[in-house]
Amino acid sequence: QVQVLESGGGLVQPGGSLRLSCAASGRTSSTNPMGWFRRAPGKEREFVAAIRRSGGFTYYGDSVQGRFTISRDNAKNTVYLQMNSLKPEDTAVYYCALTTTQAISDMRDQNAYDYWGQGTQVTVSS
Repeated sequence: QVQVLESGGGLVQPGGSLRLSCAASGRTSSTNPMGWFRRAPGKEREFVAAIRRSGGFTYYGDSVQGRFTISRDNAKNTVYLQMNSLKPEDTAVYYCALTTTQAISDMRDQNAYDYWGQGTQVTVSS
C-alpha cells in the first residue's frame, strides 16, 4: 500500500508565500510522477502542478504559472509546492497525488493518479 501525506497548509495574507510538502511512503518508488491539485469552495478539483522523476520536467496550471514552483527530493520521497504571490482565489484544499505509471502522458489528468492524500487547507485572506 502507498500513503501520501500533505503538510504545510494554513492562513496567509494576500501576496504572501507558503510551502506545501507531500511525503510518499509504503510500496512506492522515489521516482513516481507526482502532482498537486486543489478544490476551491463550490468548484471542481483542478490541476495545479506536477513533476516527473526529474525536476527538469514540471507542469503548471495556467492560474499558477509563474507564481508556484514544484520540486522534489527523491532521497526523501517528498514533493514540494512553493507558492508565492498568493491571491484570495488560491484559497482551496490542496491535494497531493501519486501515479505508479512512469510514462504518464497527461500529467494534468486526475484520473491518471493512483494515490491521493487527504488534503491540506490553504486560506489566503487579510
